[in-house]
Amino acid sequence: MSRSKIDRIASAALLAVACVACGSGTATTQDRALPPDASSAPPLQATTVPPLDDTVQATAVLESRSGSTLTGTGRFVDDGGSVTLTLNVANAPPGEHAVHLHETGDCSAPDASSAGAHWNPTKSDHGEWGHASHHLGDIGNLHVGADGTGALILTTDRWSIGTGDIGDLLGRAVIVHEKADDFVTQPTGAAGGRIGCGVVRR
Repeated sequence: MSRSKIDRIASAALLAVACVACGSGTATTQDRALPPDASSAPPLQATTVPPLDDTVQATAVLESRSGSTLTGTGRFVDDGGSVTLTLNVANAPPGEHAVHLHETGDCSAPDASSAGAHWNPTKSDHGEWGHASHHLGDIGNLHVGADGTGALILTTDRWSIGTGDIGDLLGRAVIVHEKADDFVTQPTGAAGGRIGCGVVRR
């Protein structure tokens, strides 16, 4: 047998031995890095979404009129049984100032005359809130301190927001007057000029 033939036989034998060794080293499933089984993951927990706040609100942003520097915000909140107005003003003249709701939501005139007369859907006499006779727009007097700020809160079940009924205050105007309301003089309370005006909107 030639030398080259012997070399070929030896090489074939070595190759066969190597293949047998490879077969004995096959990896098992325990050795492999497998992707996680999604079916075995714990189910997602349902998320509870808190209910939306269904409180109906409206605001009136007050701007200065009649040469004043008054600014402020009226915030109306309906809790389902009554409406609360919280009015805050700044840069106002110190003293007592009548606050009324007027019938027209238009503050475009320099003296706020565009807001019309007092809001009075019941055709009542002017007077003090909570007394026998008064307009639905007769809010009361706001005290302004020496620093030009003042606040007023009124809660009533005679107002509503966006209902379309007789007490619906949307689209009215909040007016701050230069003087106090005397609750007697018809139909304005002798409250003088209009120094602040804001339209009631959602």
